[in-house]
Amino acid sequence: MNALAVFVRTVGAANRVIGLTLAWLALACVLVCFAVVVQRYAFRVSYLWIQDLYVWLAGAMFTGVAGFALLRDDHVRVDIFYRPAPVRRKALIDLFGVLVFLLPFVYVVASYGWTPVSRSWRLSEGSSNIGGMPGLFVLKTFILVFAVVVGMQGLAMAARSILVLAGKEHLLPETLRYRTEETAK
Repeated sequence: MNALAVFVRTVGAANRVIGLTLAWLALACVLVCFAVVVQRYAFRVSYLWIQDLYVWLAGAMFTGVAGFALLRDDHVRVDIFYRPAPVRRKALIDLFGVLVFLLPFVYVVASYGWTPVSRSWRLSEGSSNIGGMPGLFVLKTFILVFAVVVGMQGLAMAARSILVLAGKEHLLPETLRYRTEETAK
């Protein structure tokens, strides 16, 4: 059980670092988009690679922070039954959801994403736009990054559920435990 708690803490810490780091790409997106607008309307010039850049930054950010969003429970959830449920029922729901829905989804993304990503690396693929950004293969790699960070966080959720069902939730820090009605206030 201690190994499960260490796993949950390690994956949570990794996704927190990745998420907080890649979240800064949102600021970069805004600044690059602002630069595109200023160039276009103030100087009547446009560089296609800069337009590619803010779209690519957004793609990297959203795929890279998905595990962090799952850690924080920020994904959309129909929680009319989940929110008021006791902690053990939440753990059962999460364990079921991870095993039946999340992990198979991650497997499909990784298995279907592997071929285009590896082909992109082999070809050193760039933007399909003339004058666009080089290095599209780096952006495509974030498909696999998404699968890894979400898959690892899903496994950490399953491990947390197992700890709760075994009565060992106290092995986790407060920030990684289930929120109840009392702690949500």
